[in-house]
Amino acid sequence: MTSMLGAAEVPTRTSRRAAPPTWLVVALACAGQFLVVLDVSVVNVALPSMRADLGLSGSGLQWVVNAYAIAFAGLMLLGGRAGDLYGRKRMFLVGLALFTLASLAGGLAREGWELLAARAVQGLGAAVLAPSTLTILTAAVPEGAARARAIATWTAVGAGGGAAGGLVGGLLVDGLSWRWVLLINVPIGAVVLLGALRWLPESRAGDGRRLDLPGALLVTAGLGTLAYGISQTEASGWTSAATLVPLVAGLALVGLFLLVEARTAAPLMPLGLLGRRAVSSANVAMFLSGAAMFCMWYFMTLYAQNVLGYTPLEAGLALVPSSLAVVAGSKLAPRLMRRAGERNVAVLGTVVAAAGFGWQSTISAEGAYLTAIMIPGILMMLGAGLAATPLAALATSGAPAGEAGLVSGLINTSRTMGGSLGLAVMSTIAAARTEGGGGPAALTEGYALAFRVSAGVLGVGAVMMAVWLPRRGGSVGAQS
Repeated sequence: MTSMLGAAEVPTRTSRRAAPPTWLVVALACAGQFLVVLDVSVVNVALPSMRADLGLSGSGLQWVVNAYAIAFAGLMLLGGRAGDLYGRKRMFLVGLALFTLASLAGGLAREGWELLAARAVQGLGAAVLAPSTLTILTAAVPEGAARARAIATWTAVGAGGGAAGGLVGGLLVDGLSWRWVLLINVPIGAVVLLGALRWLPESRAGDGRRLDLPGALLVTAGLGTLAYGISQTEASGWTSAATLVPLVAGLALVGLFLLVEARTAAPLMPLGLLGRRAVSSANVAMFLSGAAMFCMWYFMTLYAQNVLGYTPLEAGLALVPSSLAVVAGSKLAPRLMRRAGERNVAVLGTVVAAAGFGWQSTISAEGAYLTAIMIPGILMMLGAGLAATPLAALATSGAPAGEAGLVSGLINTSRTMGGSLGLAVMSTIAAARTEGGGGPAALTEGYALAFRVSAGVLGVGAVMMAVWLPRRGGSVGAQS
C-alpha cells in the first residue's frame, strides 16, 4: 500500500490570492455542514404528512431517512478522497450543487419512489460536501487551542443542524407543506454556493492517485443491503430467508470491500490508518454514539406526534431545549478538554447521554412534557455535544496533509454509518415490541425499548472510550 505520509499540499490559483478572513472560511464550512446534518433530521416531523400524501408504508418511512443516511455514509470516504485529490473547494461546490438540485427534485416528488431516489442523490451530494467542510476548516486554523475552538463551532453547528431539524420541519410542515422541508435547501444552498465560489481557498494533495470507485460501490452496497436485511426482520423475523439472504450478502460485500482495500494500490480507506490508536478508537466510539444518537430525533418526534398528539410545529418546539443543549455541550467541550483531556470529556458526555436515554425509556402514553421530553432530551443532547467535539479532535489531530480529507470523511462516515444501521436496528426492535399494535400504549412500549437499548449501547461505548481512547490528541500517531 502506497504511503501518503509524504504527500504535500499543492496550492492552486485560488489559494495564491489574498487569503480571506479565517472567520469567513469557518462560517462557510459550517454552513455546508449545517445543511447536510439538518437534512438528516428535518424530515422526521414531516414523515406522517409524507406518508399520507405519497402513500408510503411504515418501512418506506424508514427509508426516507435511511436512503439519505446510507448514501451519505457509504460514499463519504470517496468524497473525502476526492477532495484530497481534486481540490477541497471544488468538491465542496460539486457536493453542494448536487445536494441543492436533489432537494428541488425531492420537494417536487409525486410518487414515493421519486422521493426516495431524490433522498439518495441528496446523500451522494452530502457525502461529497461534508468531508470538505472539516478539511477546509482545519486547513484554515492552525492546530492548537484555536483549532479546538473552530472544531467545537463546526460540531455545534452540525449538532445544531440536527437538533434544529425538528423545529424547522415543524414550522414548514404546519405553515406550508412537507415539501418545503426539502425546498428550503434550494435558496440557502444557492447563497452558500455563491459565497463559497467567491471566498473559499482551494487546496489538494498532489500525489496524483486515482479514486477507488470499486471500494466506494462495495461499501455503499454492503451498508444498504445490511440495512435492508435488518428492516426485513419486522415482517419476516430474523431466521427467514428474506432477512438472512440480504444480511449475509451485506456482510459479504463489506468483507469484499476490506479485501479490495488491502490489495489495491490506491485504497479508498488505507487500512493502515486503523493502526493509529486515536483514529481507530475515535471512529469506533463515534460509530457506537451514532448508532444510539441518530434515532433520538426519529423516535422523539414520532412519540410526540403519534402518542402525545402534538402537531408538527408543537413537536419541533418541544425539542428546542435539547437543540440548545447540544450546542451548549459542543461549545463547553473545548474548555473541559483543556482541563480534563479529550478522553475524559468524551466519556463524560457519553455517560450523560446514556442517563438521558435511560430516563427517556421510562416514558408512558400520558407523559408530561417536562419529564417525558424536555429533561431527558436535554441530557441526551448535552451529552452528545460534549462527546462529539473531543472525538472529532482526536480523530483528526496530526493527520498528514495528504490524508486530511480521508480522516475527516472517515469520522463523518463512522457517525452516519452507525446512525443508519442503528436506526434500522432500533426501528425493528420498536416494531417488534408493539406487535402490530397502533395504539398509544403499544407505540410507547416500542419507543421506550428503543431508548433502553440505546442507553445500553452508550454504556458499552463509555467503557470502551475509557479503556481505548488515548489520553491526548497528540497520540494520533501511536500504534497501540
